[in-house]
Amino acid sequence: MSGLNLDDFVDLIERPDGGVRRDAEERRERLTLPPGTLGRLDELGEWLSAAQQRVPVKPIERSRVVLFAGDHGVAELGVSARPAGSAHQLVRAVLDGESPVAILARRYDVPVRVVDMSLDCDPDDLPKEVTRHRVRRGSGRLDIEDALTLEEAEQAFRAGMAIADEEADAGTDIVVLGDVSVGGTTAAGTLIAALCGTDASVVTGRGGAGIDDLAWMRKCAAIRDGLRRARPVLGDQLQLLAASGGADLAAMTGFLLQSAVRRTPVILDGVVSAACALVAQRVAFRAPDWWLAGQNSGEPAQEKALDRIALDPLLDHGVTVGEGTGALLALPLVQAAAALAAELPERPDPAPDERADGRADGQDSDAPAADDIT
Repeated sequence: MSGLNLDDFVDLIERPDGGVRRDAEERRERLTLPPGTLGRLDELGEWLSAAQQRVPVKPIERSRVVLFAGDHGVAELGVSARPAGSAHQLVRAVLDGESPVAILARRYDVPVRVVDMSLDCDPDDLPKEVTRHRVRRGSGRLDIEDALTLEEAEQAFRAGMAIADEEADAGTDIVVLGDVSVGGTTAAGTLIAALCGTDASVVTGRGGAGIDDLAWMRKCAAIRDGLRRARPVLGDQLQLLAASGGADLAAMTGFLLQSAVRRTPVILDGVVSAACALVAQRVAFRAPDWWLAGQNSGEPAQEKALDRIALDPLLDHGVTVGEGTGALLALPLVQAAAALAAELPERPDPAPDERADGRADGQDSDAPAADDIT
């Protein structure tokens, strides 16, 4: 029996401040640039104001990429383009600065934090700050067994919460959330199909590295078998993560919920973060108000989840590499929205004589008064 009461999140999570958002909208009406000319940047700026509870919004200066890493036993079935148990190689590429997300993060001057939750490697192969939250070595095969025990799911969930607290305490003003996994999109597809009540074929995609038709059929079958185990526990989100998620997905779900508690905005990456967001929405319906969908990865399960959460991706560039890359590409757009909302000048107030002679109301001062017309 878990000692974690997920119902507490319903009371702990509040929406971004609606009054502040209205103030931000009113300020936008007073800017020198006509309303609507910045498109979605206006909406993002107002959302950030509400999240920060301040007008004008504070520029985003302390962002962070947080990546949860894990191997999934279901990868043994050949559902991924990468070998089962090889996610630690992807993590090493991030740490060595050779992966796409690491290169972009270096260019954008954004720190990257990798959290090993269930990599299938010797923990001594990676730095201790990466492995200190590890729950187990690889998650179970979700098609024939639970991915985690309930105790492991709670441990991973609490680890995600703790990391959210650490980021909030460090002053991080927005998080780019992603995963580094092998088999993770199969787990994500299972969760999304279960929560959306749809068939495996509807949510089965090609994964980050792309798979051929035979691998796609194996993946579809694995999700179908996983659904048989997921559907009986839909009413218990922690048990659902234990049955069909994995340590990395459980941690991401805890991270998303606690970030909402701590009023930390999060940019979601691909299908794995979308699946965790969908589970988190089932826990606390206000939580999605703190998230942005960074990109459309092209995975059908992601589209299904984002539609259910009512999040519209900021970008659609066909980026499937994962590891937070697509969401990180969206960060400059969010930073631009904050900078414009903070720094664009307001229109000057009309001079007193202009108000007196009616020009502030659009009346021509040379026009005859009504009493002079005969």
